[in-house]
Amino acid sequence: MRDSFVGPFTIIKLIGKREVEVKLTEEFSWKHPVFLLSLVKPYFQTEEDKFPSRKKNPTLPEIVEVEDSPGPVKKIFKERNIRVNGKDQRHYLVRFNKQTADKDKWLAEDAKNILINDKPF
Repeated sequence: MRDSFVGPFTIIKLIGKREVEVKLTEEFSWKHPVFLLSLVKPYFQTEEDKFPSRKKNPTLPEIVEVEDSPGPVKKIFKERNIRVNGKDQRHYLVRFNKQTADKDKWLAEDAKNILINDKPF
């Protein structure tokens, strides 16, 4: 596939009202240097062009801390279905042993840490 636009090229002169003569690089020396003005686009210098030694740092993935299970589940209060990646998932609002209501969490049905009184749910 070929590029729609290449360049940038320096405009040498304006010929009439509708044509420009440009200074072509060796790669395009076989082309005629006069183009219609409608084919020319302005060039805006980007930060990378102005400062080539500056390289953007690659974005790092977010660090997610893995929380240890606070223990077996004391009680399941509610359940709800949530669509995740086009599939329904059942979640349970649970309270862990020796935890208060402010520590209640929604856990997915397939969560490995759903234990009620030390037995798998």
